[in-house]
Amino acid sequence: MKNVLLVTAALLISAGSALADSGWDDTLAKARGQTVYWNAWAGDERTNAFISWAGEQVKARYGVTVQQVKLTDTAEAVTRVIAEKAAGKAQGGSVDLIWINGPNFLSMKEKELLHGPFVAGLPNARFLDLSTSSAASVDFTVPVEGYESPWRLAKFVFNYDSARVQAPPKSMKALLEWAKANPGRFTHPDVSNFMGATFLKQALIELTPDRSVLQNPVTDASFDTVSAPLWAWYDALRPNLWQGGKTFPANGSAQQQLLNDGEIDMSMSFDPASAAAAIAEGQLPDTIRTYSLEGGTIGNIGFVAIPFNAAHKEGAEVVANFLLEPETQAHAQDISVLGSFSVLDQNRLDEQQKALFASLPKSPALPGNAELGETLLEPHASWMTRLSEEWTKRYTK
Repeated sequence: MKNVLLVTAALLISAGSALADSGWDDTLAKARGQTVYWNAWAGDERTNAFISWAGEQVKARYGVTVQQVKLTDTAEAVTRVIAEKAAGKAQGGSVDLIWINGPNFLSMKEKELLHGPFVAGLPNARFLDLSTSSAASVDFTVPVEGYESPWRLAKFVFNYDSARVQAPPKSMKALLEWAKANPGRFTHPDVSNFMGATFLKQALIELTPDRSVLQNPVTDASFDTVSAPLWAWYDALRPNLWQGGKTFPANGSAQQQLLNDGEIDMSMSFDPASAAAAIAEGQLPDTIRTYSLEGGTIGNIGFVAIPFNAAHKEGAEVVANFLLEPETQAHAQDISVLGSFSVLDQNRLDEQQKALFASLPKSPALPGNAELGETLLEPHASWMTRLSEEWTKRYTK
């Protein structure tokens, strides 16, 4: 009897696998010949080049054409989908795939604008940790539930010029003391830019007595209490910033240029490999080093999602699956390509796949995973909005 049960179980597993394979084969067949309009922020040329490369690969392997729709703000694509739903356009939408996370994902999920869940059906999802508490399953505290697929990892780091800074500050409190001792040698991007807002979020997480509150939607009462230590800290920091804290670089790229020009000694990034890549391209001196804070820093994953009315859902799923190939993820992590750390669970890779990552180019400016330290959860998306609004009200009068 036991043997019969074992054989039955094996047959059921085999049948399930065959059905899954058949389902994906059907997806591939329908995808062939489709053009996927991938709406993606276009502010980084290396990312644009990677998307172009991915399109070439997907076209050659699966007969799917990828057309990047270059955005200055992801909300542009979200607004388009909202307008199409309001107009009753339930099929044949203009957006097939969106690079998305945070508030934009929350908005689309709440408004039921997403196709899915689809992630578990991707063959390469087997390389992901999809447990409920994993970074691939939570987006700014919002459960993903299979409605978006991860493709790149971001982690907040600081860069400094080791020729001028011997011991960089390892906490936000230490940064304040360093800035007081070195007035004018540090700044952050304008808080209207996500990098500047992330700087404030990082400080808020470290300075607030109870960071668990940040995992809940912000309220007037919680915001005033929780953010009070942040504003006291920032009031002390601001006079010691570059230009006396009266003007700020527009974004991370502008701040990096200040570092390259020697106007400041430190910068920040949401990409641990960005400094190493910039050195290789001659955009930063080779004395730049990257580090994380002792208590950890904010990290999140960039996802791709498919709108509910996408005209080419099958092609979009093929692209999402390709982005999870170990070979694709290793190519993306190469600092000469993109330098984006992998979203894959390394414990789920075989030795040959692990070797793809082990053989990647090294750089003195490139930190290892251990050096990056703990990854801190993003606050609920509503906190970033309130922080940006309050900073603008307080400091841009």
